[in-house]
Amino acid sequence: MSPAPLAHGALAIRPSLDADLAAITAIYAENVLGGTGTFEIDAPDAAEMARRRADVLAKGLPWLVAEAEGRVLGYAYANHFRPRLAYRFCVEDSIYLAASAQGRGVGRLLLAELVARCEALGARQMLAVIGDAANAGSIGVHRALGFEPAGVLKAAGWKFERWLDVILMQRALGAGDRTRPQE
Repeated sequence: MSPAPLAHGALAIRPSLDADLAAITAIYAENVLGGTGTFEIDAPDAAEMARRRADVLAKGLPWLVAEAEGRVLGYAYANHFRPRLAYRFCVEDSIYLAASAQGRGVGRLLLAELVARCEALGARQMLAVIGDAANAGSIGVHRALGFEPAGVLKAAGWKFERWLDVILMQRALGAGDRTRPQE
């Protein structure tokens, strides 16, 4: 039996705070150590997660959390796809949920808000680099929000004693490539 979906009113999507770092670190550690959505092998500590978050925020990009009843259930952020200047209008999303939040609509709400905020910032493309071709939850959430398949990197990662593919998905933001971006 799947968990009941959360009512949107019971869930707040908001910018992350320093006070959320312990929960963010724990959620990511759970995903690193037990999942294939990230190809990281060793879970980073709170100081490293704080550094990563600070880097994203320093670029003016969003790092959001989903919170219900005072508990962080997941987080999502966008970062530039690559550091070279030509990629400045292309972002990559990352979404991680606590196990108790999976399959309850939390990821979809986080991604929808992340897309809206990145569009407002002038981003024109959002990429999803999804670890593990069997990651049906992430693939489904991205598909539901308008992402389309863009490619497969076969056997790109080795984790849990098996080869894992990477699924690439893409969605245009705002005017996409139909107009010149605002500098």
